[in-house]
Amino acid sequence: MIKKISLAFLALGFLSAQVFACTNFLITKGASVDGSTMITYAADSHVLYGELYFQPAADYPEGTMRDIHEWDTGKFLGRISEVPHTYSVVGNMNEYQLAIGETTFGGRPELGSQPDAIMDYGSLMYVALQRAKTAREAIEVMTNLVDEYGYYSSGESFSISDANEVWILEMIGKGEGEKGAVWVAVRVPDGYISGHANQARITTFPLNDSDNCLYAKDVISFAREKGWYDGKNKDFSFSDVYAPVDFGGARFCDARVWAGFNKVASGMDQHTNYAKGLIEHGGENNFPTNRMPLWIKPDKKLGVKDVMEMMRDHFEGTELDMTADLGAGPYKLPYRWRGLTWQVDSMEYCNERAISTQQTGFSFVAQSRSWLPDPIGGILWFGVDDTYSTCYAPMYCGITEIPECFRVGNGDLLTYSPSSAFWTFNKTTNFAYLRYDAMIEHIRAKQAELEGKFIAYTPAIDQAAKMLYEKSGSKKAAEFLTTYSVNEANNMTAQWEKLFEYLLIKYMDGNIKKEKDGSFERNEDGIPVSPDQPGYPDWWYDAIVKSTGEHFKVIGGAAH
Repeated sequence: MIKKISLAFLALGFLSAQVFACTNFLITKGASVDGSTMITYAADSHVLYGELYFQPAADYPEGTMRDIHEWDTGKFLGRISEVPHTYSVVGNMNEYQLAIGETTFGGRPELGSQPDAIMDYGSLMYVALQRAKTAREAIEVMTNLVDEYGYYSSGESFSISDANEVWILEMIGKGEGEKGAVWVAVRVPDGYISGHANQARITTFPLNDSDNCLYAKDVISFAREKGWYDGKNKDFSFSDVYAPVDFGGARFCDARVWAGFNKVASGMDQHTNYAKGLIEHGGENNFPTNRMPLWIKPDKKLGVKDVMEMMRDHFEGTELDMTADLGAGPYKLPYRWRGLTWQVDSMEYCNERAISTQQTGFSFVAQSRSWLPDPIGGILWFGVDDTYSTCYAPMYCGITEIPECFRVGNGDLLTYSPSSAFWTFNKTTNFAYLRYDAMIEHIRAKQAELEGKFIAYTPAIDQAAKMLYEKSGSKKAAEFLTTYSVNEANNMTAQWEKLFEYLLIKYMDGNIKKEKDGSFERNEDGIPVSPDQPGYPDWWYDAIVKSTGEHFKVIGGAAH
């Protein structure tokens, strides 16, 4: 028997009990500038440490068994038969450019527990990445595994992409009375984009189009047996039956999809009320009538930078803008400390749940390119901490070593490491929270500089790697790409450390140090000149006076 993934790796997974936890977008070939497919994933959790997992390819003798531990908790669930050969996996992308992400939607609570089930959603992803070469193969692997070993988790949406196709697979277990799961998988039409964010998104689906839709044979009949649906087969809605959307599903979850779509497509204003949690029902089955479409066509084709920017949003410029209400404070901080809801005078209120959030462990944009050899074509653009202030470094799917800054075991959530990207980015961002509107401009500038460099270098790196691949073989190409990816990620982290040092000096103690000719300014004797002390904006002082009356009123003048 073997244990494929360390307990440390498993135990640091994020908890599915952390609701509203992740965001995914899916980009088809025809919707991208260069014909690549892309999926995104933000793994958001208050207990997740950001690091880059790596599983090398391996061979196993007949009869080998594999231990399965729940990704969220490390709990041992059971053993499954291992296959003779497993593929190399970097993060959530394998050596064949197959990538998988997820968001948990939960669904009907009576389906959330299945005794003796072995396959949780995290294990499904990572086992499939080691066993499948294409998105369709991954769907087959994942659904066969839950049929054979049971499904341990609650409802889940999976993004699955290869170099040619992009699919959404939605799955929910059958509960305590029956092993396995019911599920639907749909291919995103070429030229379109999709997204999901902790709310099931597949509604009705074609029943006779296996090129574009696959589903469990009992996905409708199971619901009928439970008494949850008695309409026509053609009107059956997976989401509305197995995970009905409520205020939270719209406001905290689908609103993130709306926000991402809104950055790249016009006409999303028509769905503002839905994003605010105002759900309208009607029709023969009384399903919601104002939900967003599962996929849309962007106004223009998207590059990888555009997709990175889709993952950077606090509802700016909309009615839900997190920088614009009193909760943002004097420096427009678009973050709200948990809980997500709160009460005043027995009335419940909520904070917004944006794509960009402070508790992200890691995120990525997985880019697959069909015109290049697989080890070169796949790039996992990987970052740690909040998506708005992270920097996505190019991790080619053919690399054989992980950068020290992302290495599993280089620190953890309770152990600081100065060489860890997670800790370096977190200390920078957390310091920026003190005067966010000023400091985020420096962070975004450095982010744009480095990501712009990575993207500009990509064609040359691709070409050099391809030449090595063709003339010297895949091993030499892998060595070259490994050196490049490792160096760029570690250098990026070193530059972020310098950025933190700069911000600390410039903004310490509420002051703003002056600069001249690219350096902090000193007088002719070498002493730092007096800093600016801008205080708070006028509207903030006004709010204080309205809140406190004459408490702070100066009487008789103030000499000090």
